[in-house]
Amino acid sequence: MRFSQKQIILLISAALVITTLIAYAPIRHNYFVSYDDDTYIMKTPTVTCGITWQSVSHAFTQPHFFMWHPLTTLSYMLDYQLFGLNPLGYHCVSVLIHIVNALLLFLILRNVTGTTWASAFVAAVFALHPLQVESVAWAAERKTVLSGLFWLLTMATYIRYARKPGFGRYMLLLFVFGLCIMTKPTVVTLPLVLLLLDYWPLERIRWGQIGRLIVEKIPLLAMSAALSVITIIAQKGGGVIATLDKIPLDHRIANAFASYIKYIGKLIWPSDLAVLYPPSYSNLLNTTTMIYAFLFILISAISIYIGRHKKYTAVGWLWFAGTLVPMIGLIQAGVQAMANRYMYLSMLGLLIIIAWAGKKLIAKRPRLKTIAAIMGVISLSCLLVLTRMQVRHWQNGITLFEYALSVTEDNAITENSYACALFNEDRLSEAEQHFGDALRINHAFDPALIHLARIYLKEGRYDEAISTYEELIKRNHGTAELYYNLAMAFGMQEKYNYSIKYFNKSLELNPDDPDTHNEMGTILLAAGKTDEAIGQFNESLRIKADQPVVYENLGTAYNRLSKYELAIKNWTRAIELNPGNIDALDKAAWFLAACGEESVENANQAIAYARRACELTKYAVPEFLDTFGVACAASGKFADAKAAAEKALNLARKTGKEDLAGEIQKRIKLYEAGQPYRQK
Repeated sequence: MRFSQKQIILLISAALVITTLIAYAPIRHNYFVSYDDDTYIMKTPTVTCGITWQSVSHAFTQPHFFMWHPLTTLSYMLDYQLFGLNPLGYHCVSVLIHIVNALLLFLILRNVTGTTWASAFVAAVFALHPLQVESVAWAAERKTVLSGLFWLLTMATYIRYARKPGFGRYMLLLFVFGLCIMTKPTVVTLPLVLLLLDYWPLERIRWGQIGRLIVEKIPLLAMSAALSVITIIAQKGGGVIATLDKIPLDHRIANAFASYIKYIGKLIWPSDLAVLYPPSYSNLLNTTTMIYAFLFILISAISIYIGRHKKYTAVGWLWFAGTLVPMIGLIQAGVQAMANRYMYLSMLGLLIIIAWAGKKLIAKRPRLKTIAAIMGVISLSCLLVLTRMQVRHWQNGITLFEYALSVTEDNAITENSYACALFNEDRLSEAEQHFGDALRINHAFDPALIHLARIYLKEGRYDEAISTYEELIKRNHGTAELYYNLAMAFGMQEKYNYSIKYFNKSLELNPDDPDTHNEMGTILLAAGKTDEAIGQFNESLRIKADQPVVYENLGTAYNRLSKYELAIKNWTRAIELNPGNIDALDKAAWFLAACGEESVENANQAIAYARRACELTKYAVPEFLDTFGVACAASGKFADAKAAAEKALNLARKTGKEDLAGEIQKRIKLYEAGQPYRQK
């Protein structure tokens, strides 16, 4: 049975969809990972408020985690609107975009080259290669698959224009590329790739016409230049770009040569794929670096030489090498030596060389067709299996970093990330061990030391925490965050004067941090400096309005000064902002029942607040049950008051709260006598 070309295209497209779904099926069990997913999605107000006029405006006018990519930010916002914080929705959308990209790639290559099976091979490897898993399975990396979508749409629009130039088609090209640059900064190389397409397969380059084709790309290059400037400004503002004193230029060039060759190796033999590869910091005179440099220069020379006749060779190599330039480390953003996600589109250049070289070989030796088909199916099947395995490593932060540590050596950053994932699961002893391993690899790795101090604080090892923060301050000459943490440590030791001193130092460096003002207020309150505490709470609210915890603290402060109306006003506001604020519910209920004006309205409100606090804690906290009893008595419901108080008494005794039990016993006697409790 012979199939028509249309049927073959439909069958190939269906195969691409089905095999990609099979490869990524394990993603349905994956969660968010503790590596940028929190800062990019879960803890970003612009995302978690959904799509509003304000959030859309913010996406277009402000960088998102030190990067300007408004369409990517909008995609996160839409996901949140549809799925909340259910990771399955985010993962399914990324897989869907990846499938669309594979289909677009197949159709574009076939359309522009007229070759079906070579185009299908490139698209299939693109869809199924395990190097792509990082871009698809990592929710925070949506920008890569989304930029791939608009990159391919820009190519399709350009090919349509190139075949029949016209003003309308050119304007459409500019529009689609304008959308593309709003997805990820690394698409700046796309205009140069379009120039490569002019050489092959569009065959637009003729003697004396290259100037016209370059002029044609100037508006696109100008847009790329503008995006580059915006990106550098945003990343410098966030301190993301490493300076030359931290990573010298010769180390960057050495890493670039090494990375190019390693990327080729990962494409051909995709093993030991880690989420983060540690930098080697080799220099240009290193023997291994010199071998990498020689190989890169040799391959480049051969590809360009052969490319005079087999144009796809030059185009494929320059596509691969050129599109990696923004991510190769010459301008170092982040600490990674290389990253799998950087190959999402760059691998296409190498795949084009492999596919069209294979096509030429088979054309000369027709008997190889069957062997080539069998080898192709076997290769793609292996890639599918490897991708399924790689997707499982992305199940959560612990599985991700545990695997990365198993396939890399001396990886301080991954040791730290793995320890953070363990810390988030309260596996503190294991976390402490891996933070220690990170410091063993790099004794100057401050993030690990900062997290170690967090463990000391959580375990009540305050002296160790304080000495660690003091060491960090010596290294970094003091930052607002370090002074804040040191102040918190002294506060937990009830060394209030030291705590206040370091909160002040933190505020000198970051005066507009609402959390610092609030925490300093709680320390001032504990130190008996109530008026100063009120000033700090009010300052926190001035900087950031509608903070339930600050209103609760402010109410407590006014209560200390016997300003009961202001106290209840602030507690009520805290409850309005967060109906689940248990402490505010209890404090407001107690005040209304035992301290405020005796009235039916106050008593009923006290019962409502106290009952809500008990419901939220499943009637298991003696203090809240005691407050409920006081509220019932204020309303004259003495039988209910006694029942609640007796239950509170039993719980207090079971938990060893003898002082509280004694107070409750006194109140029970009042209820038995038909009298409410009033605080003196």
